Amino acid sequence: MAICLAVQCAIADDRPNFMVIIADDMGYSDAGCYGSEIATPNLNQLAEGGIRFTQFYNTARCWPTRSALVTGYYPQQIGRDGMPGAPRDFGGRGKRPAWAKTIADYLGSAGYRTYHSGKWHIDGDPVKNGFDRSNQTTRGPGFFETIKKKSRDPEYYETIETADYAIECLKVHEANHSEQPFFSYVAFRAPHFPLHALPEDIDRYRDRYTQGWDVLRKERHKRQETLGIGVAELSALEPQVGPPYAFPDQIKQLGPGEINRPIPWDDLSEEQKVFQATKMAIHAAMIDRMDREIGRILEQLRSMNAMENTFICFLSDNGASAEIMVRGDGHDPTAAMGSAETYLCLGPGFSSAANTPFRRHKTWVHEGGISTPFIVHWPRGFQARNEVRSNVAHVIDIAPTILDLAGVGVEVDYVPAMSGKSIRPAFQDDMVILHDELWFYHEGNRALRQGSWKLVFADDVNAGKRGSDREDKLGVEWSLYDLSTDRAEQNDLSEAEPERVKEMAARWDELRKVFLNQATQK
Repeated sequence: MAICLAVQCAIADDRPNFMVIIADDMGYSDAGCYGSEIATPNLNQLAEGGIRFTQFYNTARCWPTRSALVTGYYPQQIGRDGMPGAPRDFGGRGKRPAWAKTIADYLGSAGYRTYHSGKWHIDGDPVKNGFDRSNQTTRGPGFFETIKKKSRDPEYYETIETADYAIECLKVHEANHSEQPFFSYVAFRAPHFPLHALPEDIDRYRDRYTQGWDVLRKERHKRQETLGIGVAELSALEPQVGPPYAFPDQIKQLGPGEINRPIPWDDLSEEQKVFQATKMAIHAAMIDRMDREIGRILEQLRSMNAMENTFICFLSDNGASAEIMVRGDGHDPTAAMGSAETYLCLGPGFSSAANTPFRRHKTWVHEGGISTPFIVHWPRGFQARNEVRSNVAHVIDIAPTILDLAGVGVEVDYVPAMSGKSIRPAFQDDMVILHDELWFYHEGNRALRQGSWKLVFADDVNAGKRGSDREDKLGVEWSLYDLSTDRAEQNDLSEAEPERVKEMAARWDELRKVFLNQATQK
């Protein structure tokens, strides 16, 4: 297939810089400015000086979201996630078509310097995909240096290393490339499992969560209403819904304190309560530390006099995770929880609290799996301060937004246009409609949002099955929700609106076919 790419740019000394900061497995309510008790003063400061979006979506999983973020396409359009009828090589190991360039490719051609620090989880090498400098900042399967190494660095912690490299890139930029604008992609792995945190960070939260997830969900929901982002009633817990993948033998390694269902807190044993509350304390510590490191990056921007004209956005790649497993360097039940010798996961109880007020978790495409905090800060670019936007937007919108703000026009022959839209109009207008519809799919779970209507299906029959073990059928029993009154997805209207279900299901499949055709156009 012949591809012709031309980048047009209006070069100007005052073009904005860009910084995209992404967290990993952070829930919708995990930042203070979205209802959390966790100390996130730097994220809060960005929100106070900018805009918070309450209806911003990701793709429910790490690699599809990151692929969509850097390209502006749904991951299925570019072979980076599966769907019914897709070839077996679609997914986490899928390779993008040559036409699916990254933001860094486009910005680099337009005179920007481009830097990446942290998790990648996209096909290809960052420096061969538009980035001038890149460091994935990992030294093992966890956040500390692997315990398999004989002479481990006692000072290494991945979240700090990610910030260190991002700051190093900014310092080098200031010294050697100050005449050029920059794009900095800072991809933290926190608070993804394994739950590893510095002891002093854990101590700040050690006794905070002993009242349990039921109380925490209510506290966060009330705080959201006080903050003016009370977007839904508090969803009911689903005690029958556990982790998306079953690893019973691994759960046994974790001991009697582990539990893989979000049952009422009062039904837990005292040992289980202590174990679960400590896991949540580590989760909070990881977010607290990430915010501190974001603060160091922001201070570097200030020292360069770059804060005013740097477009900064923050998001999470998916909802908080209900997963429970042991891998990497394994788990020592006698070691201090949160240390390098342990392998802990948040699990469905406190994951439900992290995703307040929504249902479900990472991998599902109910609101809890796909809703992310999204903060935008750009003092020179817009006048909004501490404002909230309800515009419906998606991670596919980040690439076209950045290219729009940079004045980079992309002329492409014989290549699909980006599915994402520039969110620039939403900076001024809360009522502007960016998308007529949004499409979702991950591991059997699927959804379509049109206006306030959402059609959704959870593939619970195949929960725990992956790859060739999954029966990925097209005919499913859909649920239908009116998100204008029921974003908690509690009142299924599919029986009352059968024609709407039929029409939306047909449209979901129509888009699936379009994406499949596009992804196979190499």
